[in-house]
Amino acid sequence: MSDNRIITRTALLLALTLLFQSLRFFIPLPPFLSTFIIGSLVNSSLLIAAEKAGLWPALIIAAVTPLVAYFQMLLPLPVFILPVALGNAAYICLFLFACKWGRIPGTVLATVGKTGFLYLAFTWLLTFIAIPSKLAAGIMLAMSWPQLVTGALGGLLASLVVKRIR
Repeated sequence: MSDNRIITRTALLLALTLLFQSLRFFIPLPPFLSTFIIGSLVNSSLLIAAEKAGLWPALIIAAVTPLVAYFQMLLPLPVFILPVALGNAAYICLFLFACKWGRIPGTVLATVGKTGFLYLAFTWLLTFIAIPSKLAAGIMLAMSWPQLVTGALGGLLASLVVKRIR
C-alpha cells in the first residue's frame, strides 16, 4: 500500500474514531450505555486501523484518543492518558500477534490483555493518587468487566467491517 493511501486511511480512521468518541455529547444516552456503545466503536476502529493501515498508524490512533478524551473531560486527570493509550496499544498488538490463529483468538487475547492491563495499571496508579473514593470506584468499574464487553464487541464489529473494505 502506498504512503499516501496509508496516511489517508489513518486520517479517516482517526477522524471516525474521534467522532465515535464524541457521540456522547450529541446523543443523550445514559453514561453506562454510552460506555458500551462508544467503547465498542472505538475498539473496532483500533482493530480496523491495525488491519487496514498497519501497526504504527493504529498506534497513533491509540495514543491520540485518550489525549482527546482528557480534553473532552472524559478522563479526570492527565496522568490517566498514558495507561489508556498503553491499553489501546496492547489491544492492537495482541490482536495482530494472535491473528495468525484466527480473528476469534486474536480478539479474545486482545480483549483479555487490554482489560487485565487497564485493571492492573489503574489499581496501581490509584494507590498513589488521592481522589474521592466514589470517583476511584467508578474508574475501577470502567476499567474492569466493561472492557471485556467493549473489546469483544469491538472485535466482532471490526470483523464485519473489514470484510467490506478493499
